[in-house]
Amino acid sequence: MAICEFCGRILEKGTGKIYVYKTGKYIYLCSSKCENNLLKLGRNPKKFKWTLKRKKLVK
Repeated sequence: MAICEFCGRILEKGTGKIYVYKTGKYIYLCSSKCENNLLKLGRNPKKFKWTLKRKKLVK
């Protein structure tokens, strides 16, 4: 099982997306919402209340 790079959600096998950089590094994304926020808009996941990374930071 993989973990989404943006929100931290656990992905079931066969779901989500894999983005591969030119360098060969790859990241897992659970939805197009996470894909757009991370790759196209360049947002920080710690600033969004709905991400697990933010919830862990606040605790």
